[in-house]
Amino acid sequence: MAKKSFEERKKIIYDLVRDALYVPMKEKELAIFLQVEPEDRPQLKQALEELLKEHAIEITKRGKYKAPENPILEGRFIANEKGFGFIEVEGQEEDYYVPEEYVHTAFHHDKVSFRLLPPSRGRRQEAEIVSVLEHEITQVVGTFEKSKSYGFVIPDDTKIPTDIFIPAGAIGGAVDGHKVVCEISDYGGERRNPEGRIVEILGHRDDPGVDILSIVKAFGIPTEFEKRVLDQAQRVSNPVSEADCAGRLDLRNVQMVTIDGEDAKDLDDAVSLTMEKGMYRLGVHIADVTNYVQENSALDWEAKERGTSVYLVDRVIPMLPHTLSNGVCSLNAGEDRLALSCLMTIDETGTVVDYKIAETVICVDKRLSYTGVRKILEDHDVQEIEACEALVPMLEQMQKLSEIVRRKRRNRGAVDFDFQECEIKLDKSGHPVDILPHERNVATKLIEDFMLLANETVAQHFFWLEVPFVYRTHDKPDPEKIQKLTTFLNNFGYSLKGTRDEIHPKELQKLLTRIEGTKEEDMLSRLILRSMKRAQYQDVCTGHFGLACKYYCHFTSPIRRYPDLQIHRIIKEYLRGRLKEERILHYKDILPQVCKHASEMERRADEAERETDKLKKAEYMTAHMDEEYDGVISGIMAYGIYVELENTVEGLIRAADIPGDYYVYDEAACEMVGRHTGNSYRLGDRIHVYVKDVDLQKKTIDFGLHKE
Repeated sequence: MAKKSFEERKKIIYDLVRDALYVPMKEKELAIFLQVEPEDRPQLKQALEELLKEHAIEITKRGKYKAPENPILEGRFIANEKGFGFIEVEGQEEDYYVPEEYVHTAFHHDKVSFRLLPPSRGRRQEAEIVSVLEHEITQVVGTFEKSKSYGFVIPDDTKIPTDIFIPAGAIGGAVDGHKVVCEISDYGGERRNPEGRIVEILGHRDDPGVDILSIVKAFGIPTEFEKRVLDQAQRVSNPVSEADCAGRLDLRNVQMVTIDGEDAKDLDDAVSLTMEKGMYRLGVHIADVTNYVQENSALDWEAKERGTSVYLVDRVIPMLPHTLSNGVCSLNAGEDRLALSCLMTIDETGTVVDYKIAETVICVDKRLSYTGVRKILEDHDVQEIEACEALVPMLEQMQKLSEIVRRKRRNRGAVDFDFQECEIKLDKSGHPVDILPHERNVATKLIEDFMLLANETVAQHFFWLEVPFVYRTHDKPDPEKIQKLTTFLNNFGYSLKGTRDEIHPKELQKLLTRIEGTKEEDMLSRLILRSMKRAQYQDVCTGHFGLACKYYCHFTSPIRRYPDLQIHRIIKEYLRGRLKEERILHYKDILPQVCKHASEMERRADEAERETDKLKKAEYMTAHMDEEYDGVISGIMAYGIYVELENTVEGLIRAADIPGDYYVYDEAACEMVGRHTGNSYRLGDRIHVYVKDVDLQKKTIDFGLHKE
């Protein structure tokens, strides 16, 4: 052991003590056993002291070292604004509750070691943080407040409950009210605030757009492209030449359209449809982004790092520079474009009986909008029909095929959630002026149906080729969550067939059909959704529970999703006969990390979108204080009742504010019950509320039951 480093020595001792055959020994006995030279024994003593301090080992009353009876675990600490927190452990559904007195010096999102506390009367297993292993948060976004020669940053994230002290000389020109990015230099202690320095000033908190920018920065989402990335995008953005088209299937004479939202600029998918001998010939044509984004180029590294485009209430943060995403990669009408096409032959039952995946060159006939197609197919708008006269027969056939494909998917058990989404309208200053329902219509469903079919067809093809690939997977729900869902459904007179360990998605779809049109539809749909796991990207095909299919991938959006771009590269190499052993080994090596990172970036984007929506909804309601609304009880907790309005705004009625009685939470029935009156509030109940209070810092809305 003489020439070992200090950390190596610690590990040798740690491994020895935790070995099943180890017998507790004193320090001198350990020194002899490990053959530690006399001059190295002080270091042995130091190693033992550190292991004791880290609770990695224990010492008996007789001075013998042994493995701890309560083992030390590792996880991620999630702080709460009230001082307590939770520890999440990777791969575990349940987290651990950390009371405030056992948080010690841990900071929000720290990687920590912890030990379990003896069972208490609480439902959750409690834990005590032993040590901080790694600080994940190195920068904090917040509002600067000046005080004499120093200042403080009040974090926007309420999970960071303490202000950050900014000493003189680290203020960086910030003034009172500035939104800033603060780099943490010292994480503080139990009686000492964290300390940091200002590294970026975002603007004054009242400046237009600064509120959203603050959220973007807090999530670490990059807003600008480096010059070398922009320059490369400019260099490759050349018009499609005949040389580019060589060797590709020429589909420029095939009638096809794009169908997107009115404001969309990155048009990455086009569709075509013909009839032949009673068969539908559906073409899904996707922009060939990999023709311009070469592997390991600056563009590729940037796209891989970003993982996805981020769609926020007032802006889009693209995965690729606009030169590409809105330019040569966008399937603009009347312009030749390179594409990767999935050409499917579909029978009258919606079954794909034949298909071809090919590199193509296309020319879109017309850009259509969801609203325009809806006017044609649902409203039979004469003016709109005349403007698209040549395309109407194809659109009508598309509608029929869409219905057939959707029926087939539902019949096999795909779970189709139809939640009402919203569109938040902002004025030029960024203030919300309206919240409008954004519902799916015949056009959005049509495109969705065709993209799902193409994604499934491509995934199945490459699964059976047994080559490395990126799949979109969705695991079966956790049995415990299904058990809780079943118990809850029973309270409403509904049941689920199957066991807690084995539930078929078809049963969930049947349930969604049964509750359609009932007052509890939206609420129960959300509970069903919450009982399901989150979809992710994987390099192994484990199936997609929600879609009730064995093979699924994301193929149709390479402009805004990196996994799609990645599999386009694999598809093209295969089509060109270049997917040899060396390249197969290459993809086997890189795809696990690509999938993991893409899943993380997708989650980050979703969370940022939710936060910006919450902020603007809260801001919108500040202009409607004391106004009355009808809503539906969307959630019940011990501390109060959540109510969702028709415009999708959600607020809380605190339990203490419910008049007429003392209300307690009945968890089993998921209702709030008056102790004396027996009056109850249940999920799904319609309720009349008024806007009582809005907290823009916390992005929360408080409702009251009765206006005084």
